[in-house]
Amino acid sequence: MLFTKTDLNGAWLVEPEPNRDNRGWFARTFCEREFGAQGLETRFPQHSTSQNVERGTLRGMHYQRAPHGEVKLVRCLKGAIWDVIIDLNPDSPTYRRWQGFELSAENMRQLYIPKGFAHGFQTLSDDCQIGYLISEFYAPDAATGVRWDDPAFGIEWPLPVTVMSDKDRGWADFSG
Repeated sequence: MLFTKTDLNGAWLVEPEPNRDNRGWFARTFCEREFGAQGLETRFPQHSTSQNVERGTLRGMHYQRAPHGEVKLVRCLKGAIWDVIIDLNPDSPTYRRWQGFELSAENMRQLYIPKGFAHGFQTLSDDCQIGYLISEFYAPDAATGVRWDDPAFGIEWPLPVTVMSDKDRGWADFSG
């Protein structure tokens, strides 16, 4: 696997190195030894999948308040997404900065998201599936978010939003 630091403190792009032959390809998407060698989280007791029907669907910007912060390893299993993270760690040199990445079934990239980051995505194609490895068990009372169009961040989304939950539309502006 190839590990590339992003512009945000502690976030990484992880790219499998597929072994190809006449049958197709095989690639590791997680290896405890390789992640550990990079100083990254290796314990992921929760695995989740998201399915999204329509291009332009937006989910986000979600995070878990301390002490229930989550490390996530996200990849697009079908279709393509614009995946966005915001560093909300007040002591970080990249605090309040965001960065976006295209993740697709074709490019096989994964995004490693550290604790204290808000996360969301917009689908770039119809019928997308996204897989998550998550370092903590979900704590509903700690679940929160910031608005996808909050002027504090100025996130540039690639498409008009076609579908979004009322909950995601209603997150408050960031006050940190």
